[in-house]
Amino acid sequence: MSNQSLSGAEQPDVREQPGFDGPPLARTALDRAAYHRQDADWLAEAWKTGAVLVIDIAKGGRALVTGVAEGKPALVLVGADTAPEGERLFLGVDPAGVPVFAVDAPLPEVDGAEPRTLRDIGDRLSSRDAGIFTTAAALGNWHVSHPYSPRSGQPTTVAEAGWSRVDGDGGQLWPRTDPAMIVLVHDGVPGPEGRCLLGHNVAWPQKDDIRRFSCLAGYVEPGESAEASVVREVREEVGIVLRSLRYEGSQSWPYPGSLMLGFTAEADRDQPIVVDPEEIDEARWFTRADVTAMIAGDYTDPASGVRMSLPMRSSIAFYLVERWLSGFAPRDRR
Repeated sequence: MSNQSLSGAEQPDVREQPGFDGPPLARTALDRAAYHRQDADWLAEAWKTGAVLVIDIAKGGRALVTGVAEGKPALVLVGADTAPEGERLFLGVDPAGVPVFAVDAPLPEVDGAEPRTLRDIGDRLSSRDAGIFTTAAALGNWHVSHPYSPRSGQPTTVAEAGWSRVDGDGGQLWPRTDPAMIVLVHDGVPGPEGRCLLGHNVAWPQKDDIRRFSCLAGYVEPGESAEASVVREVREEVGIVLRSLRYEGSQSWPYPGSLMLGFTAEADRDQPIVVDPEEIDEARWFTRADVTAMIAGDYTDPASGVRMSLPMRSSIAFYLVERWLSGFAPRDRR
Protein backbone atom coordinates (compact mmCIF):
# COMPACT_ATOMS: atom_id res chain seq x y z
CA MET A 1 0.00 0.00 0.00
CA SER A 2 1.29 3.46 -0.81
CA ASN A 3 1.61 6.27 1.73
CA GLN A 4 -0.97 8.28 -0.19
CA SER A 5 -3.58 5.52 -0.02
CA LEU A 6 -3.14 5.34 3.74
CA SER A 7 -2.92 9.07 4.46
CA GLY A 8 -6.56 9.60 5.36
CA ALA A 9 -6.78 12.76 3.26
CA GLU A 10 -10.05 11.58 1.72
CA GLN A 11 -11.64 10.26 4.92
CA PRO A 12 -15.01 11.81 5.93
CA ASP A 13 -14.67 14.59 8.48
CA VAL A 14 -17.17 14.50 11.34
CA ARG A 15 -16.70 18.25 11.85
CA GLU A 16 -18.85 18.72 8.77
CA GLN A 17 -21.68 16.59 10.13
CA PRO A 18 -24.73 18.16 11.82
CA GLY A 19 -24.51 18.17 15.59
CA PHE A 20 -20.73 18.29 16.04
CA ASP A 21 -19.96 20.90 18.65
CA GLY A 22 -17.08 19.63 20.75
CA PRO A 23 -13.41 20.23 21.50
CA PRO A 24 -11.00 19.45 18.64
CA LEU A 25 -9.44 16.33 20.12
CA ALA A 26 -12.77 14.93 21.28
CA ARG A 27 -13.32 13.85 17.67
CA THR A 28 -12.66 10.33 16.47
CA ALA A 29 -13.82 8.00 13.73
CA LEU A 30 -11.72 5.12 15.04
CA ASP A 31 -13.33 1.89 16.27
CA ARG A 32 -10.99 0.70 19.04
CA ALA A 33 -12.14 -2.92 18.55
CA ALA A 34 -10.94 -3.91 22.01
CA TYR A 35 -12.16 -7.49 21.51
CA HIS A 36 -9.19 -8.09 19.16
CA ARG A 37 -6.49 -7.07 21.66
CA GLN A 38 -5.95 -10.60 22.98
CA ASP A 39 -6.45 -12.39 19.66
CA ALA A 40 -2.86 -13.06 18.54
CA ASP A 41 -3.87 -14.72 15.27
CA TRP A 42 -6.16 -11.86 14.24
CA LEU A 43 -3.52 -9.27 15.16
CA ALA A 44 -0.86 -11.05 13.11
CA GLU A 45 -3.08 -11.06 10.02
CA ALA A 46 -4.25 -7.49 10.64
CA TRP A 47 -0.66 -6.28 10.77
CA LYS A 48 0.01 -7.60 7.26
CA THR A 49 -2.77 -5.51 5.70
CA GLY A 50 -2.94 -2.70 8.22
CA ALA A 51 -1.75 0.91 8.33
CA VAL A 52 0.98 2.02 10.72
CA LEU A 53 1.54 5.42 12.29
CA VAL A 54 5.21 5.94 13.15
CA ILE A 55 5.37 8.25 16.17
CA ASP A 56 8.56 9.50 17.81
CA ILE A 57 7.65 9.83 21.49
CA ALA A 58 11.21 10.81 22.45
CA LYS A 59 10.89 13.93 20.27
CA GLY A 60 7.62 15.21 21.64
CA GLY A 61 5.33 12.71 19.96
CA ARG A 62 5.99 13.82 16.40
CA ALA A 63 4.51 12.08 13.37
CA LEU A 64 4.77 12.71 9.64
CA VAL A 65 2.09 14.89 8.09
CA THR A 66 1.34 16.05 4.55
CA GLY A 67 -0.73 19.00 3.35
CA VAL A 68 0.25 21.43 6.10
CA ALA A 69 1.01 24.32 3.73
CA GLU A 70 -2.36 23.82 2.02
CA GLY A 71 -4.20 23.92 5.33
CA LYS A 72 -5.35 20.30 5.03
CA PRO A 73 -2.94 18.23 7.11
CA ALA A 74 -3.22 14.45 6.95
CA LEU A 75 -1.23 11.78 8.76
CA VAL A 76 1.20 9.67 6.78
CA LEU A 77 0.64 6.01 7.57
CA VAL A 78 2.86 3.28 6.16
CA GLY A 79 2.32 -0.37 5.38
CA ALA A 80 3.71 -3.24 7.44
CA ASP A 81 6.38 -3.88 4.81
CA THR A 82 7.96 -0.45 5.38
CA ALA A 83 7.19 0.01 9.09
CA PRO A 84 10.21 0.24 11.42
CA GLU A 85 10.95 -2.30 14.12
CA GLY A 86 9.29 -1.72 17.47
CA GLU A 87 6.40 -2.71 19.69
CA ARG A 88 3.15 -2.86 17.74
CA LEU A 89 0.39 -0.91 19.44
CA PHE A 90 -3.04 -1.75 18.03
CA LEU A 91 -5.12 1.44 17.94
CA GLY A 92 -8.29 0.17 16.28
CA VAL A 93 -10.04 -0.10 12.93
CA ASP A 94 -10.74 2.95 10.76
CA PRO A 95 -14.06 3.65 8.93
CA ALA A 96 -12.79 1.87 5.82
CA GLY A 97 -12.15 -1.31 7.83
CA VAL A 98 -8.35 -0.90 7.86
CA PRO A 99 -6.61 -2.03 11.08
CA VAL A 100 -4.43 0.78 12.43
CA PHE A 101 -1.26 0.31 14.51
CA ALA A 102 1.37 2.63 15.97
CA VAL A 103 5.11 2.08 16.39
CA ASP A 104 7.29 4.34 18.53
CA ALA A 105 10.44 4.89 16.44
CA PRO A 106 12.45 7.62 14.70
CA LEU A 107 10.51 9.03 11.77
CA PRO A 108 11.36 7.79 8.27
CA GLU A 109 12.04 10.07 5.33
CA VAL A 110 8.92 10.55 3.20
CA ASP A 111 8.82 12.98 0.27
CA GLY A 112 6.42 15.86 0.86
CA ALA A 113 5.92 15.07 4.56
CA GLU A 114 7.08 16.96 7.62
CA PRO A 115 7.16 16.11 11.35
CA ARG A 116 4.43 17.68 13.46
CA THR A 117 2.98 17.19 16.92
CA LEU A 118 -0.66 16.92 17.91
CA ARG A 119 -0.37 20.39 19.44
CA ASP A 120 0.62 21.79 16.04
CA ILE A 121 -2.13 20.42 13.84
CA GLY A 122 -4.65 18.51 15.96
CA ASP A 123 -7.50 20.94 15.34
CA ARG A 124 -7.13 20.65 11.55
CA LEU A 125 -6.99 16.88 11.24
CA SER A 126 -9.92 14.77 10.07
CA SER A 127 -11.79 12.90 12.77
CA ARG A 128 -10.08 9.68 11.70
CA ASP A 129 -6.61 11.16 11.95
CA ALA A 130 -7.34 13.07 15.17
CA GLY A 131 -8.44 9.83 16.82
CA ILE A 132 -5.39 7.95 15.58
CA PHE A 133 -2.86 10.61 16.58
CA THR A 134 -4.38 11.30 20.01
CA THR A 135 -4.58 7.61 20.90
CA ALA A 136 -1.06 6.88 19.68
CA ALA A 137 0.43 9.81 21.61
CA ALA A 138 -1.36 8.94 24.85
CA LEU A 139 -0.58 5.23 24.64
CA GLY A 140 3.03 5.84 23.59
CA ASN A 141 3.64 8.24 26.48
CA TRP A 142 2.24 5.73 28.96
CA HIS A 143 4.51 2.93 27.73
CA VAL A 144 7.62 5.10 27.90
CA SER A 145 6.86 6.08 31.51
CA HIS A 146 6.11 2.56 32.79
CA PRO A 147 9.13 0.33 32.06
CA TYR A 148 8.92 -1.01 35.65
CA SER A 149 6.06 -2.13 37.84
CA PRO A 150 5.33 0.28 40.72
CA ARG A 151 4.19 -2.70 42.78
CA SER A 152 7.04 -5.15 42.31
CA GLY A 153 9.82 -3.02 40.81
CA GLN A 154 10.27 -5.63 38.07
CA PRO A 155 10.69 -4.74 34.39
CA THR A 156 7.46 -4.83 32.42
CA THR A 157 6.72 -5.90 28.85
CA VAL A 158 3.95 -4.97 26.42
CA ALA A 159 0.80 -7.12 26.43
CA GLU A 160 -2.71 -7.03 24.95
CA ALA A 161 -1.53 -5.39 21.71
CA GLY A 162 -0.22 -2.40 23.64
CA TRP A 163 -3.08 -1.94 26.11
CA SER A 164 -1.32 -3.35 29.17
CA ARG A 165 2.12 -4.19 30.54
CA VAL A 166 3.07 -7.29 32.51
CA ASP A 167 5.88 -7.94 34.99
CA GLY A 168 7.72 -11.23 35.56
CA ASP A 169 5.17 -12.45 38.09
CA GLY A 170 2.24 -11.82 35.77
CA GLY A 171 1.18 -8.60 37.49
CA GLN A 172 -0.58 -6.32 35.02
CA LEU A 173 -0.62 -2.56 34.56
CA TRP A 174 -3.14 -0.69 32.44
CA PRO A 175 -2.84 2.75 30.81
CA ARG A 176 -3.31 5.60 33.23
CA THR A 177 -5.35 8.70 32.49
CA ASP A 178 -5.28 11.60 34.95
CA PRO A 179 -8.50 13.65 35.18
CA ALA A 180 -7.95 17.39 35.13
CA MET A 181 -10.37 20.33 35.07
CA ILE A 182 -10.07 23.45 32.96
CA VAL A 183 -12.43 26.40 33.26
CA LEU A 184 -13.10 29.67 31.50
CA VAL A 185 -14.38 32.10 34.13
CA HIS A 186 -16.50 34.94 32.74
CA ASP A 187 -18.80 37.65 34.11
CA GLY A 188 -21.98 36.51 32.36
CA VAL A 189 -22.34 39.82 30.53
CA PRO A 190 -23.39 39.48 26.86
CA GLY A 191 -21.98 41.56 24.03
CA PRO A 192 -18.89 43.79 23.89
CA GLU A 193 -18.95 44.63 27.59
CA GLY A 194 -18.55 41.01 28.67
CA ARG A 195 -15.21 39.88 30.07
CA CYS A 196 -13.43 36.63 30.76
CA LEU A 197 -10.69 35.87 33.26
CA LEU A 198 -7.40 34.49 31.92
CA GLY A 199 -4.14 33.78 33.68
CA HIS A 200 -0.44 33.36 32.91
CA ASN A 201 1.24 30.36 34.52
CA VAL A 202 4.62 30.98 36.14
CA ALA A 203 6.08 27.99 34.27
CA TRP A 204 5.29 29.36 30.81
CA PRO A 205 8.21 31.04 29.04
CA GLN A 206 7.69 34.31 27.24
CA LYS A 207 8.44 33.23 23.68
CA ASP A 208 9.28 35.75 20.95
CA ASP A 209 8.25 38.53 23.36
CA ILE A 210 4.69 37.12 23.47
CA ARG A 211 3.06 36.39 26.81
CA ARG A 212 0.49 33.58 26.69
CA PHE A 213 -2.74 33.67 28.70
CA SER A 214 -5.15 30.79 29.16
CA CYS A 215 -7.98 29.32 31.20
CA LEU A 216 -7.40 28.16 34.76
CA ALA A 217 -6.73 24.45 35.15
CA GLY A 218 -5.62 21.81 37.62
CA TYR A 219 -5.81 18.13 38.48
CA VAL A 220 -8.81 16.57 40.19
CA GLU A 221 -7.64 15.42 43.61
CA PRO A 222 -8.44 12.02 45.20
CA GLY A 223 -11.95 11.92 46.63
CA GLU A 224 -12.97 15.07 44.76
CA SER A 225 -15.57 15.63 42.06
CA ALA A 226 -14.67 17.54 38.90
CA GLU A 227 -17.07 20.33 39.92
CA ALA A 228 -15.54 20.66 43.38
CA SER A 229 -12.11 20.75 41.75
CA VAL A 230 -13.14 23.72 39.58
CA VAL A 231 -14.38 25.69 42.59
CA ARG A 232 -11.25 24.87 44.60
CA GLU A 233 -8.71 25.58 41.85
CA VAL A 234 -10.22 28.95 40.93
CA ARG A 235 -10.28 30.01 44.59
CA GLU A 236 -6.70 28.80 45.14
CA GLU A 237 -5.17 30.26 41.98
CA VAL A 238 -6.87 33.65 41.72
CA GLY A 239 -8.97 34.07 44.88
CA ILE A 240 -12.26 34.26 42.97
CA VAL A 241 -15.54 32.76 44.25
CA LEU A 242 -17.80 31.33 41.53
CA ARG A 243 -21.57 31.81 41.36
CA SER A 244 -22.42 29.21 38.72
CA LEU A 245 -20.77 26.37 36.83
CA ARG A 246 -21.46 24.60 33.52
CA TYR A 247 -19.85 21.54 31.95
CA GLU A 248 -18.87 22.07 28.29
CA GLY A 249 -17.06 18.92 27.15
CA SER A 250 -13.86 16.91 27.43
CA GLN A 251 -10.87 15.86 25.40
CA SER A 252 -7.72 13.86 25.82
CA TRP A 253 -4.51 15.85 26.27
CA PRO A 254 -1.70 13.30 25.99
CA TYR A 255 1.04 15.49 27.49
CA PRO A 256 1.64 13.09 29.05
CA GLY A 257 -1.78 11.54 29.80
CA SER A 258 -4.60 13.81 30.95
CA LEU A 259 -8.32 13.88 30.32
CA MET A 260 -9.31 17.55 30.31
CA LEU A 261 -12.82 18.19 31.67
CA GLY A 262 -13.90 21.58 30.35
CA PHE A 263 -16.19 24.00 32.17
CA THR A 264 -17.36 27.60 32.00
CA ALA A 265 -18.22 29.47 35.17
CA GLU A 266 -19.63 32.85 36.10
CA ALA A 267 -18.16 35.14 38.74
CA ASP A 268 -18.46 38.74 39.86
CA ARG A 269 -15.58 40.57 38.20
CA ASP A 270 -15.52 43.19 40.98
CA GLN A 271 -13.95 40.62 43.30
CA PRO A 272 -10.27 41.28 43.97
CA ILE A 273 -7.86 38.97 42.13
CA VAL A 274 -5.37 37.37 44.53
CA VAL A 275 -3.00 35.08 42.64
CA ASP A 276 -1.12 32.12 44.05
CA PRO A 277 2.45 33.18 43.13
CA GLU A 278 3.60 29.56 42.87
CA GLU A 279 1.04 28.90 40.11
CA ILE A 280 -0.06 32.17 38.48
CA ASP A 281 2.01 35.33 38.18
CA GLU A 282 -0.69 37.39 36.45
CA ALA A 283 -4.45 37.14 35.92
CA ARG A 284 -6.85 39.70 34.51
CA TRP A 285 -10.23 40.25 32.90
CA PHE A 286 -10.23 40.61 29.10
CA THR A 287 -13.02 42.02 26.92
CA ARG A 288 -14.30 40.26 23.82
CA ALA A 289 -12.46 42.85 21.72
CA ASP A 290 -9.22 42.03 23.59
CA VAL A 291 -9.67 38.29 23.00
CA THR A 292 -10.52 38.80 19.32
CA ALA A 293 -7.29 40.77 18.90
CA MET A 294 -5.31 38.07 20.73
CA ILE A 295 -6.64 35.41 18.33
CA ALA A 296 -5.63 37.62 15.40
CA GLY A 297 -2.14 38.02 16.91
CA ASP A 298 -2.67 41.74 17.23
CA TYR A 299 -3.10 42.47 20.95
CA THR A 300 -0.55 44.49 22.89
CA ASP A 301 -1.02 45.29 26.55
CA PRO A 302 -1.42 49.09 26.70
CA ALA A 303 0.29 49.27 30.10
CA SER A 304 3.38 47.11 29.53
CA GLY A 305 3.66 47.09 25.74
CA VAL A 306 3.89 43.27 25.82
CA ARG A 307 2.10 41.25 23.14
CA MET A 308 -0.34 38.68 24.50
CA SER A 309 -1.71 35.49 22.96
CA LEU A 310 -3.96 32.49 23.61
CA PRO A 311 -3.13 28.74 23.62
CA MET A 312 -2.96 26.71 20.42
CA ARG A 313 -6.20 25.94 18.58
CA SER A 314 -5.94 22.22 19.30
CA SER A 315 -6.37 22.85 23.04
CA ILE A 316 -9.67 22.71 24.89
CA ALA A 317 -8.71 26.08 26.39
CA PHE A 318 -9.01 27.70 22.97
CA TYR A 319 -12.33 25.91 22.42
CA LEU A 320 -13.74 27.32 25.67
CA VAL A 321 -12.56 30.85 24.86
CA GLU A 322 -14.00 30.58 21.34
CA ARG A 323 -17.39 29.48 22.68
CA TRP A 324 -17.50 32.37 25.12
CA LEU A 325 -16.45 34.80 22.42
CA SER A 326 -19.33 33.72 20.19
CA GLY A 327 -21.86 33.93 23.00
CA PHE A 328 -21.98 30.13 23.34
CA ALA A 329 -23.44 29.66 19.85
CA PRO A 330 -22.75 26.30 18.15
CA ARG A 331 -19.12 26.02 17.18
CA ASP A 332 -18.27 27.05 13.62
CA ARG A 333 -17.74 23.78 11.71
CA ARG A 334 -14.67 24.53 9.66
